Amino acid sequence: MRTRLLRHFIRFLSLLPLPLLRGLGRLAGWIAYRLPNRERENARVNIELCFPELDDGEKDELLRATLQENAITLLEMPAVWYGRTDAWLKRLDMGRVPDEIRDLMSRGKGVVVAMPHLGNFEISAHFFGSIGKATGLYRPPRKEGLESVMLEGRNRPGQNRMVPTDRHGIKALYEALGNGELIVILPDQQPKTTKGAVFAPFFGVPALTMTLVNRFARKTGAPVYFISFVRTGSKPEYKVIGHLAADAIADRDAEVAATELNAGVEKLARQYPAQYQWPYRRFRAQPDGSNPYKRM
Repeated sequence: MRTRLLRHFIRFLSLLPLPLLRGLGRLAGWIAYRLPNRERENARVNIELCFPELDDGEKDELLRATLQENAITLLEMPAVWYGRTDAWLKRLDMGRVPDEIRDLMSRGKGVVVAMPHLGNFEISAHFFGSIGKATGLYRPPRKEGLESVMLEGRNRPGQNRMVPTDRHGIKALYEALGNGELIVILPDQQPKTTKGAVFAPFFGVPALTMTLVNRFARKTGAPVYFISFVRTGSKPEYKVIGHLAADAIADRDAEVAATELNAGVEKLARQYPAQYQWPYRRFRAQPDGSNPYKRM
């Protein structure tokens, strides 16, 4: 019953116009900014750690904008999941990004796409489906009933495929690269364990960072391309930003590679800092065993 209600609510949200969803998101974000809650305090700690150069007023302004932008992203997701690909592609200012990715694909080794939690990353399902076959790695959501809805939106017929974060999923990603296809990884989630992870700086703060992207690049020779889909506040409504990773992403030294991975994410996030996922506890594991969020 609860799952059915959740699906109906998500479907209802998908029918609302984007201007209304954004207005609701700004309102929800403002409420989250005014009332005590974990997401607000997580974001406050992260902004304190990552933007020491800002004064107190600037940090507070970034905090408010962050909560509003993250709420907008959340409310936009159903519209992306159920929307038509042609309609969503018309909303994108793609620039040279599609040509750059196609050029990398023409080398025959596939492309590892590193897509951080910046802007509305769900739009990628429509975008990559217009370029070529893409296989994405995902972690099942905690909310019961949400996984099937999410997969319906991300799996585009004949183009996109989602695989879970297990050995079968990893094998599928290697096969996709072997076929010269795209694989998509969200590189800024903290690994659950230190196995397959190293500490590397992110905005100057140690962050437990995956080595998976490095392994794909090193073992297959596939290039790594960073990409995000950000709101612009004008027409077209979203801008596709991206850049090719430096050669260090495939370095044999895992820490060197992880440093380059985090630098690539940071380069995108600094362009649109309010649209990044600052409410996420990115630094909860530290080399000395401390946890900066415990003081909350």
